[in-house]
Amino acid sequence: MIKPSKKQLEFMEWEIGIFYHFGIRTFYPGHKDWDGRESELLPEGFKPENLNCEQWIFVAKQAGAKYTILTAKHHDGFALWPSKFTDYNISKTPWKYGKGDVVLEYVQACRKYGMKIGIYYSPADVSSKRKKMTDKEYDNVFVNQISELLSNYGKIDYLWFDGCGSENHEYDTKRIIRVIRSLQPEILIFDMWDPDTRWIGNEAGFAPLNNSYITDTVPFSIRTDTQHILKEKKFLPGECDVQMRPFTWFTSENNENTVKTLDQLMGLYDYSVGRGSNLLINIGPDSKGMLPKKDTRRILEFGDAIRKRFSNPIYEQTNAELDTNYEIVMELDYDELANCMVLEENLENGESITGFQVIAQPEFAYQPIVLCERYTMGHKAICTFPAVFSKHFMIKVKSDRRDCVKRIAIYYTKNNYFE
Repeated sequence: MIKPSKKQLEFMEWEIGIFYHFGIRTFYPGHKDWDGRESELLPEGFKPENLNCEQWIFVAKQAGAKYTILTAKHHDGFALWPSKFTDYNISKTPWKYGKGDVVLEYVQACRKYGMKIGIYYSPADVSSKRKKMTDKEYDNVFVNQISELLSNYGKIDYLWFDGCGSENHEYDTKRIIRVIRSLQPEILIFDMWDPDTRWIGNEAGFAPLNNSYITDTVPFSIRTDTQHILKEKKFLPGECDVQMRPFTWFTSENNENTVKTLDQLMGLYDYSVGRGSNLLINIGPDSKGMLPKKDTRRILEFGDAIRKRFSNPIYEQTNAELDTNYEIVMELDYDELANCMVLEENLENGESITGFQVIAQPEFAYQPIVLCERYTMGHKAICTFPAVFSKHFMIKVKSDRRDCVKRIAIYYTKNNYFE
């Protein structure tokens, strides 16, 4: 059986992350990826008058996120640190008279608040094409910049590669991975080449209902249906990335009236974390270098709602073994109104559950009622159903192990998360 690594198990416990798309595009509204206007994104436009990475991370912490990711270099090629391997970097801007380093301030803020540190790096770089680099020359820049990020800022927990724009480029992947693993042996790599986690395949925040962790292919770009084929099947937890404001990653490109509602975010939580994947929510800091007020309020409301919804189970059981019928029967003290069951699989020895049912037996029903049926359980399965009044519940599991269920919790949750 294919087992997860310790760091993969820890990654799944993080559950919620905050993505920060911030860079030269923040200061040039109207520009889009690959629109051919990247040469207009001049370094002198980068002037965040009140950059406050501590605000970013404090808000993420208050919202219940366990990790954050900063776009150290997006597709435009602009480096948010004083890279020695490109002139298109923060040292060429008027901000702090060219002496600033956003990556450093971000990393320091993460460490202050105990946040896991993620760095986004786009392998694709439009600025390299303007300089007419060969693939080999660009790979040298790639390796040197990654080495800067992984050598100069202490421990980095997560390296997030974006495959968009790399569809037709042959990278020296063996060299790249060798350098990364030698500089940061404990790092998690997202999705590409030697992945520890995988992109779920969309930017809508949804994981599929059948969401197995075992795979030998990974999607890597919204611009192609072609997938990376791995050398062998691997255990790869999924991650669902999604924008707080639809159709944009950078705040400057859209107005605050498009910020997702609390109900939308709660639904995305169920469709991502509730299907065994992590949820990565993007908030673009504004041109002042602060998180926008409406986005901030919404993500804090989201954190409060999650805590409220799952703070008081009416029933909870851990490490319960399946009986000889591969069932677990739950007898409550008395009839309760319930509309949600949260199930967690014991994944230390690998994924073994291939299907399960949540069942209730209300008094006078005479026949059991199947409330929910799924294929995979994974790190967390959030099963919601119309409210039922019962003291008898059961889960029926398909597995070759009787110790496969780590936790069961039953809840009654209301639509008004703040009641």
